[in-house]
Amino acid sequence: MKHIPARFPKLTALLAGFLAATGFEPLKLWPVTLACFALLIVLIEQAPSRRSAFSRGWLFGVGHFTLGLNWIAHAFTFQDSMPHWFGYGAVVLLSLYLAVYPGLATLMTWWLGNHVFLRRQEPSPAVSTGLLPTQEYGKLPLILLFAATWLAAEYLRATAFTGFAWNPLGVTLLPTGIAIASTLIGTYGVGALVILASGALLVTIRRQFKPAAAIAAPLCALALWSLLSPAPTTPPGAPRIRIVQPNIGQDEKYSPELEQAHFQTLATLSGTPRPAPRLIFWPEAAIPAYLDLEPEWRARLAALLGPGDLLMTGATKVYFRPIEKNGVLENTLAGANNSLFIVDPGARLLGRYDKSHLVPYGEYLPMRELLQPLGLSRLVPGAVDFWPGPGPQSLLLPATLGRPQLKMGVQICYEIIFSGQVVDEANRPDFLFNPSNDAWFGSWGPVQHLAQARLRALEEGIPIIRSTPTGVSAVVDARGHILSHIGHHRAGFLDTALPPALPPTLFARLGNWAPFAFMLALIALAIATRRTTR
Repeated sequence: MKHIPARFPKLTALLAGFLAATGFEPLKLWPVTLACFALLIVLIEQAPSRRSAFSRGWLFGVGHFTLGLNWIAHAFTFQDSMPHWFGYGAVVLLSLYLAVYPGLATLMTWWLGNHVFLRRQEPSPAVSTGLLPTQEYGKLPLILLFAATWLAAEYLRATAFTGFAWNPLGVTLLPTGIAIASTLIGTYGVGALVILASGALLVTIRRQFKPAAAIAAPLCALALWSLLSPAPTTPPGAPRIRIVQPNIGQDEKYSPELEQAHFQTLATLSGTPRPAPRLIFWPEAAIPAYLDLEPEWRARLAALLGPGDLLMTGATKVYFRPIEKNGVLENTLAGANNSLFIVDPGARLLGRYDKSHLVPYGEYLPMRELLQPLGLSRLVPGAVDFWPGPGPQSLLLPATLGRPQLKMGVQICYEIIFSGQVVDEANRPDFLFNPSNDAWFGSWGPVQHLAQARLRALEEGIPIIRSTPTGVSAVVDARGHILSHIGHHRAGFLDTALPPALPPTLFARLGNWAPFAFMLALIALAIATRRTTR
């Protein structure tokens, strides 16, 4: 890895980025990811200019996101008003944009290394080839700087222009146990740990064993901590939950002819009432009903419930506005919320959560006035856009028949991927419910979605319940372990007890100030390391 032919760095960056994405679900080849990022560090240190440093990171990102986000193309096959072939172009176009953030990380690392922390010394023969000397530039300071800039770039990607936080790098460490660090420094901090681990691999190959040990020791300590810190045991008498996965595909979901059959599937999988009360969870947009406006639908749902049961189901909340036509006022659909309703045995609605972080082009069409005349539309059927809700909140589930009062947080589908934005900090819930519709997402998207939900459970120390139409539905404990699940494209249910929460983690208390502090610590360590090696 010391010397890559100068005429191939761009192709190398593109291929390395492509292979780096194999560390995500479903392949989980995290050692390949570490090797590819080690190669990217070499490409940074050998970059002869700012433009080269940026382009290598950008090309790495293009390959990385094109493979990791291939599932997006599948979503376009469900919208006849959009050309299906455009899905593949959309993956590439999105990747061209998202790759800017890795490019910024490599550019800032190169610039800081050359002009702030690791000023060039006397020219060496390596300079004549356009490469910086490896021994001068490739030790701990560069690795620490790259970890810090990657952290900052991932946070920026997750927040700029509504944000797209899908597949943060830290999710690749879930199989290793090192991801438990997210309880301290969050997902973006764990992404920086991936860079550090890649740096440890690189300096080991270069036989620089002291810096390798300095990086590897805390990573091994985190893995050991994960082994010694299991989730709390579910106590006897914990609330009973029933998670339903009907295996209703996106191509059938909105068919009026199948509405009754779909409801019957949901009803059958929900089971019959029992003496012990149950919390029953249905997926996002499970029923084609306006529950606050249709009492007959509420009665149908209530008939499925026992005396202490509660049903949590996805549905749509709609809003109308009067419009005058020929001198007559008519109510016209103005907008809608993607919502989660709580229904009790008396056919009452005990609470509602409205999705806050909506999917651009999925649930609303940005710049509708410009794009709709071009034949483009949002992927979710309907003529009006969804409106965002107020943000995270905890809904009260009342005590009944021996079940204690509970607080439920809700994050609908895509919302669960945003680190530090899923919990009402002033009213901490006992668990999070993540109803989702992953039927859009092919075979790669659903398992990637579940992996990101596991990181939220780890960060917050809160169990997560997922119900999806086609999978993967699951129960995740407060340490991010999958306790039970229903596989992809299978109908079924999970009947189990609700896992307990842990006390608030450091990250739960500090939010994304924690990874920001870790970033500053990495920069300070880079300064200190440079001073001790001059």
